[in-house]
Amino acid sequence: MIATSMENQEQSYKLHPKKALLWLSIVSMVMIFAGLTSAMVVSDKPGWFSFAFPSTLWYSTATLILSSLTMSRALSAAKKSNFSATVTYVVATLILGLAFAGLQWESWVILVKNNVFFSGNDASASFLYVLMGLHLLHLVGGLGALLVTWMQARRKSYYAGHTLGLELTAIFWHFLDGLWIYLFLFLLYMR
Repeated sequence: MIATSMENQEQSYKLHPKKALLWLSIVSMVMIFAGLTSAMVVSDKPGWFSFAFPSTLWYSTATLILSSLTMSRALSAAKKSNFSATVTYVVATLILGLAFAGLQWESWVILVKNNVFFSGNDASASFLYVLMGLHLLHLVGGLGALLVTWMQARRKSYYAGHTLGLELTAIFWHFLDGLWIYLFLFLLYMR
Protein backbone atom coordinates (compact mmCIF):
# COMPACT_ATOMS: atom_id res chain seq x y z
CA MET A 1 0.00 0.00 0.00
CA ILE A 2 2.72 2.47 0.97
CA ALA A 3 4.87 1.52 -2.03
CA THR A 4 1.94 2.02 -4.41
CA SER A 5 1.18 5.40 -2.86
CA MET A 6 4.82 6.46 -3.25
CA GLU A 7 4.89 5.29 -6.89
CA ASN A 8 1.76 7.31 -7.65
CA GLN A 9 3.27 10.32 -5.90
CA GLU A 10 6.48 10.00 -7.96
CA GLN A 11 4.50 9.97 -11.20
CA SER A 12 2.61 13.17 -10.31
CA TYR A 13 5.70 15.43 -10.49
CA LYS A 14 6.35 17.42 -13.67
CA LEU A 15 10.05 17.16 -12.90
CA HIS A 16 10.84 14.47 -10.40
CA PRO A 17 12.90 15.81 -7.46
CA LYS A 18 15.66 13.28 -8.21
CA LYS A 19 15.88 14.56 -11.78
CA ALA A 20 15.95 18.15 -10.54
CA LEU A 21 18.81 17.29 -8.20
CA LEU A 22 20.68 15.53 -10.99
CA TRP A 23 20.27 18.55 -13.28
CA LEU A 24 21.50 20.84 -10.51
CA SER A 25 24.56 18.61 -10.10
CA ILE A 26 25.16 18.65 -13.85
CA VAL A 27 25.01 22.46 -13.89
CA SER A 28 27.64 22.60 -11.14
CA MET A 29 29.86 20.16 -13.08
CA VAL A 30 29.47 22.27 -16.21
CA MET A 31 30.62 25.29 -14.21
CA ILE A 32 33.73 23.44 -13.04
CA PHE A 33 34.71 22.44 -16.56
CA ALA A 34 33.79 25.87 -17.96
CA GLY A 35 36.09 27.45 -15.38
CA LEU A 36 38.95 25.12 -16.27
CA THR A 37 38.57 25.61 -20.01
CA SER A 38 38.27 29.38 -19.52
CA ALA A 39 41.49 29.33 -17.51
CA MET A 40 43.11 27.45 -20.34
CA VAL A 41 41.97 30.04 -22.89
CA VAL A 42 43.26 32.91 -20.74
CA SER A 43 46.59 31.10 -20.23
CA ASP A 44 47.01 30.34 -23.94
CA LYS A 45 50.55 30.99 -25.15
CA PRO A 46 52.29 30.50 -28.49
CA GLY A 47 53.66 26.99 -28.79
CA TRP A 48 51.05 25.34 -26.60
CA PHE A 49 50.40 21.72 -27.33
CA SER A 50 53.77 21.16 -28.91
CA PHE A 51 53.05 17.44 -28.60
CA ALA A 52 50.94 15.15 -30.75
CA PHE A 53 47.57 13.94 -29.52
CA PRO A 54 47.48 10.17 -29.09
CA SER A 55 45.23 8.50 -31.67
CA THR A 56 43.61 6.63 -28.78
CA LEU A 57 41.76 9.87 -27.91
CA TRP A 58 39.89 9.58 -31.21
CA TYR A 59 39.04 5.94 -30.52
CA SER A 60 37.90 6.70 -26.98
CA THR A 61 35.63 9.45 -28.29
CA ALA A 62 34.03 7.08 -30.80
CA THR A 63 33.63 4.47 -28.05
CA LEU A 64 31.86 6.93 -25.77
CA ILE A 65 29.51 8.06 -28.55
CA LEU A 66 28.64 4.42 -29.22
CA SER A 67 27.98 3.92 -25.50
CA SER A 68 25.47 6.77 -25.58
CA LEU A 69 23.62 4.96 -28.35
CA THR A 70 23.49 1.72 -26.34
CA MET A 71 22.28 3.67 -23.29
CA SER A 72 19.45 5.14 -25.39
CA ARG A 73 18.54 1.66 -26.58
CA ALA A 74 18.45 0.41 -22.98
CA LEU A 75 15.98 3.12 -22.02
CA SER A 76 13.83 2.47 -25.09
CA ALA A 77 13.77 -1.26 -24.29
CA ALA A 78 12.76 -0.60 -20.68
CA LYS A 79 9.91 1.67 -21.79
CA LYS A 80 8.63 -1.29 -23.84
CA SER A 81 9.12 -3.67 -20.87
CA ASN A 82 11.68 -5.64 -22.89
CA PHE A 83 13.70 -6.93 -19.95
CA SER A 84 16.36 -8.92 -21.81
CA ALA A 85 17.13 -6.08 -24.23
CA THR A 86 17.33 -3.62 -21.33
CA VAL A 87 19.91 -5.79 -19.57
CA THR A 88 21.85 -6.39 -22.80
CA TYR A 89 22.10 -2.69 -23.65
CA VAL A 90 23.01 -1.67 -20.10
CA VAL A 91 25.81 -4.28 -20.12
CA ALA A 92 26.96 -3.04 -23.54
CA THR A 93 27.06 0.52 -22.20
CA LEU A 94 29.03 -0.62 -19.17
CA ILE A 95 31.55 -2.49 -21.34
CA LEU A 96 31.94 0.50 -23.67
CA GLY A 97 32.39 2.78 -20.66
CA LEU A 98 35.17 0.53 -19.36
CA ALA A 99 36.71 0.50 -22.85
CA PHE A 100 36.64 4.31 -22.86
CA ALA A 101 38.41 4.38 -19.49
CA GLY A 102 41.01 1.90 -20.78
CA LEU A 103 41.62 3.99 -23.89
CA GLN A 104 42.00 7.12 -21.76
CA TRP A 105 44.56 5.30 -19.63
CA GLU A 106 46.38 4.21 -22.77
CA SER A 107 46.40 7.85 -23.92
CA TRP A 108 48.12 8.83 -20.68
CA VAL A 109 50.67 6.05 -21.15
CA ILE A 110 51.41 7.29 -24.68
CA LEU A 111 51.76 10.87 -23.45
CA VAL A 112 54.22 9.81 -20.76
CA LYS A 113 56.21 7.73 -23.28
CA ASN A 114 56.42 10.89 -25.40
CA ASN A 115 57.76 12.84 -22.40
CA VAL A 116 54.55 14.80 -21.88
CA PHE A 117 54.16 15.05 -18.12
CA PHE A 118 51.66 16.61 -15.73
CA SER A 119 54.29 18.84 -14.18
CA GLY A 120 56.98 20.72 -16.04
CA ASN A 121 57.34 23.70 -18.32
CA ASP A 122 54.37 22.87 -20.55
CA ALA A 123 51.24 24.15 -18.81
CA SER A 124 49.09 22.85 -21.68
CA ALA A 125 50.06 19.30 -20.71
CA SER A 126 48.97 20.00 -17.13
CA PHE A 127 45.60 21.27 -18.35
CA LEU A 128 45.22 18.20 -20.56
CA TYR A 129 45.86 15.83 -17.66
CA VAL A 130 43.55 17.76 -15.32
CA LEU A 131 40.67 17.86 -17.81
CA MET A 132 41.05 14.20 -18.75
CA GLY A 133 41.49 13.14 -15.13
CA LEU A 134 38.51 15.10 -13.86
CA HIS A 135 36.33 13.70 -16.64
CA LEU A 136 37.57 10.20 -15.84
CA LEU A 137 36.69 10.75 -12.17
CA HIS A 138 33.13 11.63 -13.17
CA LEU A 139 33.11 8.63 -15.49
CA VAL A 140 33.88 6.37 -12.50
CA GLY A 141 30.69 7.71 -10.92
CA GLY A 142 28.84 6.97 -14.15
CA LEU A 143 30.22 3.43 -14.23
CA GLY A 144 29.06 2.94 -10.65
CA ALA A 145 25.58 4.15 -11.61
CA LEU A 146 25.62 1.78 -14.59
CA LEU A 147 26.57 -1.12 -12.33
CA VAL A 148 23.63 -0.39 -10.01
CA THR A 149 21.36 0.08 -13.03
CA TRP A 150 22.49 -3.27 -14.43
CA MET A 151 21.69 -5.02 -11.13
CA GLN A 152 18.24 -3.39 -11.06
CA ALA A 153 17.63 -4.30 -14.71
CA ARG A 154 18.47 -7.94 -13.95
CA ARG A 155 15.78 -7.85 -11.24
CA LYS A 156 13.34 -6.55 -13.86
CA SER A 157 12.90 -3.29 -11.95
CA TYR A 158 12.58 -1.20 -15.13
CA TYR A 159 9.48 -1.51 -17.27
CA ALA A 160 6.93 0.74 -18.96
CA GLY A 161 6.05 3.56 -16.57
CA HIS A 162 8.80 2.65 -14.08
CA THR A 163 12.10 3.78 -15.54
CA LEU A 164 13.22 6.59 -13.21
CA GLY A 165 16.50 4.98 -12.11
CA LEU A 166 17.42 4.10 -15.67
CA GLU A 167 16.44 7.59 -16.85
CA LEU A 168 18.69 9.20 -14.22
CA THR A 169 21.60 7.01 -15.28
CA ALA A 170 20.93 7.78 -18.94
CA ILE A 171 20.84 11.55 -18.32
CA PHE A 172 24.15 11.44 -16.46
CA TRP A 173 25.73 9.13 -19.05
CA HIS A 174 24.67 11.37 -21.94
CA PHE A 175 26.02 14.36 -20.01
CA LEU A 176 29.39 12.61 -19.65
CA ASP A 177 29.36 11.88 -23.37
CA GLY A 178 28.54 15.47 -24.29
CA LEU A 179 31.11 16.77 -21.83
CA TRP A 180 33.87 14.62 -23.32
CA ILE A 181 32.96 15.67 -26.88
CA TYR A 182 33.14 19.32 -25.76
CA LEU A 183 36.51 18.76 -24.05
CA PHE A 184 37.90 16.82 -26.99
CA LEU A 185 36.86 19.46 -29.53
CA PHE A 186 38.11 22.22 -27.22
CA LEU A 187 41.50 20.55 -26.86
CA LEU A 188 41.72 20.03 -30.62
CA TYR A 189 40.92 23.70 -31.17
CA MET A 190 43.48 24.83 -28.59
CA ARG A 191 46.21 22.92 -30.42
